[in-house]
Amino acid sequence: STVVLMALVLTTLVLMFDVYTIFQHLQLQRMRREMEGREQLFRLISENAADMIALVDSKGRRLYNSPAYQKVLGYSAEELLATSSIEQIHPEDRQRVVEAAEKARLSGRGEQFVAEHANFRDARGVLDRLGVPEVDGALVDLGVSSPQLDQPSRGFSFRSPGPLDMRMDPTRGQPLSALLAQWDERTLARILDTLGEERFARRIARAIHQAHREGRLENTAQLADLVGRAIPRKAWPREIHPATRTFQALRIAVNDELGALADWIRGLPRIVARGGRAAAISFHSLEDRLVKQGFARLATGCICPPDLPVCACGKVAQWKVLTRKAVQAAEPEQRENPRARSARLRAVERLS
Repeated sequence: STVVLMALVLTTLVLMFDVYTIFQHLQLQRMRREMEGREQLFRLISENAADMIALVDSKGRRLYNSPAYQKVLGYSAEELLATSSIEQIHPEDRQRVVEAAEKARLSGRGEQFVAEHANFRDARGVLDRLGVPEVDGALVDLGVSSPQLDQPSRGFSFRSPGPLDMRMDPTRGQPLSALLAQWDERTLARILDTLGEERFARRIARAIHQAHREGRLENTAQLADLVGRAIPRKAWPREIHPATRTFQALRIAVNDELGALADWIRGLPRIVARGGRAAAISFHSLEDRLVKQGFARLATGCICPPDLPVCACGKVAQWKVLTRKAVQAAEPEQRENPRARSARLRAVERLS
């Protein structure tokens, strides 16, 4: 019996050691994936940016970079400035308040920082006005910023009452309140369905249209409450506010965000120099899909039918996709900055 007991003890110890070994192996794999993600992100954001900056310094061109106020994916515009000898960086923002704050925060850097109040879809026009024929780097930080979300007066928050505005640039376009008066129920439902991927688009559109027509919709808190009541309680999402998709769709429509992004991607061949790179940080599937497909089109070479044995079109790829998969923030970064969990980074390089 003693021998049997000792055998059982030894077997148990061996099994515990095997389990511990497997656990350690899984832990190492997870840590390796995190490190690889951070290294890839650092390579794209930092080292590649440094390469482009070196070209800027040697050839006299300028690097244009959109602001990263939230430290998206752990690398902010200020850190980029602090660690690199950049000649000029142009944030492309649509909000004068944030622009002024950035000017004040970076005012001590002199000509390193130059702010242009413009939509990035107008980048070519801005460059023409500044006398810059092309750039070595272009980065867009898409979507709404933390200061906009945190200020109810901007009309983006569904947790605090604010005006029905949702314009990223208060000096351009029409506020949401004006557009709600123009959209009929069918148009509103289509917006919620296509831009918000909202399952209950028709029910929500009917409720919004009726409330606005009756004068019962005056602020964002009322809008969020209306959306919540239009969605069956059992169907409320667990991780996000029930009005999140509706607010996203309305914001995208008010600012024509996807149209601006498409214009920027189409304009890259007239903006980025040979050897230069372009990158985009997106925050939802619609943006990421548009970036992925747009970058893929730029990198498309031969367009001959697959069954043609020899290329007849002569088309050669002029761009190369640098990110086979979108780069995401590692778990430690997501814990530090929860808003980075949905960020996706993709990049391309111009070959010729």
